[in-house]
Amino acid sequence: MNHSLLMAILILSPFVGFLINGARYKKHSGNVAGSIATLAIAISFISAILLVVDLVAMPAESRRIAVSFFEWMAIDKFKVNAGFVVDQISAIMILVITGVGTLIHLFSIGYMHHDKGVAKYFAYLNLFIFNMLLLVLGDSLLVMFVGWEGVGLCSYLLIGFWFTDSEKAAAGMKAFVTNRVGDAAFLLGMFILFVSFGTLNFAELNALAPTVAESSWLGAVTLGTLFLFIGATGKSAQIPLYVWLPDAMAGPTPVSALIHAATMVTAGVYMIVRLNPLFIVAPNTMMVIAIIGAATAVLAATIGMTQWDIKKVLAYSTVSQLGYMFLACGVGAFGAAMFHLMTHAFFKALMFLGSGSVIHAMHEEQDIRKMGALKKYMPITHITFLLGWLAIIGVPPFAGFFSKDEILAYAFNSPFGSPILWAAGALGATLTAFYMTRLMALTFWGKSRVPQDVHPHESPALMTIPLIVLAILSVTGGWIGIPHVIGAVLGHIPNVWEHWLHPLISPIPGWQPIDHATEWTLMGVSVGLATISAIVAYQFYVKSPDTPKKFAEKIKPIYTLIYNKYFVDEAYFAFIINPLVNISRNTWYYIDVNFIDKMTYLAGDLAKGMGSMVRSSQTGNMQQYAMYIGIGVVVVLSFVIMR
Repeated sequence: MNHSLLMAILILSPFVGFLINGARYKKHSGNVAGSIATLAIAISFISAILLVVDLVAMPAESRRIAVSFFEWMAIDKFKVNAGFVVDQISAIMILVITGVGTLIHLFSIGYMHHDKGVAKYFAYLNLFIFNMLLLVLGDSLLVMFVGWEGVGLCSYLLIGFWFTDSEKAAAGMKAFVTNRVGDAAFLLGMFILFVSFGTLNFAELNALAPTVAESSWLGAVTLGTLFLFIGATGKSAQIPLYVWLPDAMAGPTPVSALIHAATMVTAGVYMIVRLNPLFIVAPNTMMVIAIIGAATAVLAATIGMTQWDIKKVLAYSTVSQLGYMFLACGVGAFGAAMFHLMTHAFFKALMFLGSGSVIHAMHEEQDIRKMGALKKYMPITHITFLLGWLAIIGVPPFAGFFSKDEILAYAFNSPFGSPILWAAGALGATLTAFYMTRLMALTFWGKSRVPQDVHPHESPALMTIPLIVLAILSVTGGWIGIPHVIGAVLGHIPNVWEHWLHPLISPIPGWQPIDHATEWTLMGVSVGLATISAIVAYQFYVKSPDTPKKFAEKIKPIYTLIYNKYFVDEAYFAFIINPLVNISRNTWYYIDVNFIDKMTYLAGDLAKGMGSMVRSSQTGNMQQYAMYIGIGVVVVLSFVIMR
């Protein structure tokens, strides 16, 4: 089929769904709205498959489907087309976005069918997919930025979907404002790269990347990539701009699964991987990315250990897992970052939808202290959630094991890595196993703490079918990236993922392959630590449920600090937000009200007074006018005579 037509269908199908449901936003038929929206994304998914099939048939070194629909802008030598590209990197993204997106839309039909704003909800969801496709398919930073801003808008609309609740509306605003800080830096990064290279096209930027690493912090590539990374910290919730994502759980649960697990929050990782030839020659930027990623992975994991809201636990888990992806980018393992992006999309979307199934069964209750023993009421949700749990804690042969351990291996062995970065990653994995086991135990295992007036039940098929599909992907999704050391043992199984991405991933300067003994050791240590951590958590929350409370009392100051999320939000309010508000208020009062307004009023009064004075001479009295004329004649004649 014609590639231009397929690309148009891929991108525009969700937009058509948005227009249809947008036109009928006052309708309350959830099944109709959901069917329209799901069909729109399913059509995009089919188009994505057809494009990827054609891409696979091409020679490995020239796999690229480029379509330019029209010239967007032409200013002197600066020209930007509405151009879109499917290659090895964007192919992964479109399959994840449309494939997982279809499942989430299907789940939403069952989850949201009673909501009065269901048509509007599905319209927003379709618009989000449309903008996400623009983001990952755009052939330049400028086209990407259109989608980048579009998903920011949609996240605001969906997080604050129930805007009549002031807390939910505030959460949407928090996400919007925080992302604008990152987006300002993203724009600066674009300006720097354009001034330096004269283009914003990805292929051209990568081709023009220096061949020698840039050592200066003030170099164009270093500054440009640093500002782009700051933009990524906003979109992908990294230190210091991670604070919006946990509050973003205020939106409907399927929104969390789509935006904050499978797609939007991975945009920063995708952007860095897309420009990896530029980032690899900016070692200072790479160091910053690796440190921020490792720190975020550990920080968010510690906070996740103390949360009681089922969605908040998963939210901090998402922040932590995104930290792993940035750690991978920072040590030059761009392929591993994309690998974890994909596997994370499977198991985290599964767990968010699983939490939605639990919330649905518990009549909107989200506190895991009021759950327990739900496995007997919700067997399908329990089994699928269990598979997602095994994937996220990195148990072989589940998907998360392969991507997580590849990141840890690169963190240890890469010239950009270090044992400290590996230790941070291993600590993050250990903490992940603890708090995710804690979540499983308090939700599905142990004694029931469900209130008597709540009667849990399994969700309908529309909600469990997506769970089953995502569970299968969470088990098998990592098998296309089996490490060589394991592949050799299993009969020389190739690493399909590595071969697929190889043409677009820059080699790490000075890279030496890790020896098999070290790789086995690293795997054993990380899996062993995660296993011990999971066992301890199981003992704490199932076998000895009083122990955690006693332990928290013994370390009360530390527990209080972590439970309150290190008081980061409070610090932001105390040192940034409130001072800015006060400065703005004082500026408004003293400059706007007391100076600009008063000067405006003074000028107005002066003009009004002068007008009144002139007006008093316009009486309509002919004798007075004759007198004025006479006086004028005398004055003129006197002037002439005196000369």
